[in-house]
Amino acid sequence: MLPININSGLYTDHYELTMAQGYFLTGKNDTTANFDYFFRKNPYGGGFTVFAGLDNLLEFIRDYRFNEEDCRYLKSKGFNNKFIEYLRGFRFRGNIHSVREGEIVFAGEPLLRVEGNIIETQLIESLILNIINFQSLIATKAARMRLVAGDRLLVDFGLRRAQGLGAIHASRAAIIGGFNGSSNTFSASRFGFESTGTMAHSWVQSFDREINAFREYAGLYPDSSILLVDTYDTLKQGVPNAITVAKELENEGHRLIGIRLDSGDLAYMSKEARKMLNREGLKYVKIVVSNQLDEYLIKSLLDQDAPVDSFGVGTSLVTGMGEGALDGVYKLAQIDDHPSMKVSDNISKTSLPGVKKIYRFVNGEKLFYADAIELADSRVPHQIYHPHHPEKNCKLEEYSHTPLVEKVMDKGNILTSMSLDEAAKYAADRLVQVPEETKRFDNPHIYKVGIGKELMDLRNNLKDKIWKR
Repeated sequence: MLPININSGLYTDHYELTMAQGYFLTGKNDTTANFDYFFRKNPYGGGFTVFAGLDNLLEFIRDYRFNEEDCRYLKSKGFNNKFIEYLRGFRFRGNIHSVREGEIVFAGEPLLRVEGNIIETQLIESLILNIINFQSLIATKAARMRLVAGDRLLVDFGLRRAQGLGAIHASRAAIIGGFNGSSNTFSASRFGFESTGTMAHSWVQSFDREINAFREYAGLYPDSSILLVDTYDTLKQGVPNAITVAKELENEGHRLIGIRLDSGDLAYMSKEARKMLNREGLKYVKIVVSNQLDEYLIKSLLDQDAPVDSFGVGTSLVTGMGEGALDGVYKLAQIDDHPSMKVSDNISKTSLPGVKKIYRFVNGEKLFYADAIELADSRVPHQIYHPHHPEKNCKLEEYSHTPLVEKVMDKGNILTSMSLDEAAKYAADRLVQVPEETKRFDNPHIYKVGIGKELMDLRNNLKDKIWKR
């Protein structure tokens, strides 16, 4: 089996290649295009989404190319020799405009704009959707857990439950959404965040006695041990054995970091374990819990005053459980200098034409109030209209605003880059500015996203022309 090369030009869907070849053979090489990336609804029935994956995406696009192996494959599939020769020298030389990684965004907004010739802008569609949809989904799931966990530690335990290599980017996205670290050492080493871990039940089972397993582990890692206490009997054996080892570590000048609970009634077990530890003067020993956690279970534990210091979250995080995928799409908005749009009987699938910008308006408390989408060459709108129900509108004169979209790639060269820590901090800071009613899990307030008058007029006029064709 050949090693996976994610910079291969074949990291795309077949129809992107057939369309690209069609453009090439019909002489449209120099036709310019603008495409928009947006999604149609916030995941998990929530009120917001965390935009993630941009830094990875820009690197992939910069390095996107067709090597000889790729070209041989395309030839075997009957692609035209002249087109294959064109692909041998292909490099993305277009421009990309985007919101910042970690931005809090909402449905219907053109978050990323790609401009260039029709071939290059078409070829990278699947790559954009694959990376941004997935990482934004996972970052949003992570942010929901951060909202309920407060300042407690959140650690990604999901490598073993992720869909194959998706685990690599899932761990990265989790950090942007607010997680502190991951058990995934591959992702940690590649993206520069903290990897961490405890022990498995197999370690305990491999010794004749649980306490011997604890002693050996603590002897190897005297300053970083977290002992898994539920292999046999949590409260009658596991916690007492951990207390014994913690005392032995104290005598040697070290401290046990914590214990981990991975089964049973976590609220009850954590309360009882905390009492036992405190009675022995071990208030500093942390309690870590795991086992099929999600934002709702974390909230339930904390609502029950469970004395948990850290949560290890696996399956529900890295699989984006509760939402199969973010429904991001990539639609043509302009061809040469002519605005373009998709028209559908399903009004929610009618796209917005032209080259656009997004402006975010905030109130006097610096909380997000509304986002406005308007044509890029128009003035900042002072009134916005619901994209599909223009009778719903609001005025914005009294609110301050900032543009959200900036140029991040120029002629194939990356202009800006955020470290993972910077993206995570940015997401955390922006999440504070989201109104509480928009962040709630049940029946969240629908954040205002509207279009300006000039964009609305362009869309309506263009739609009328399309229907009359």
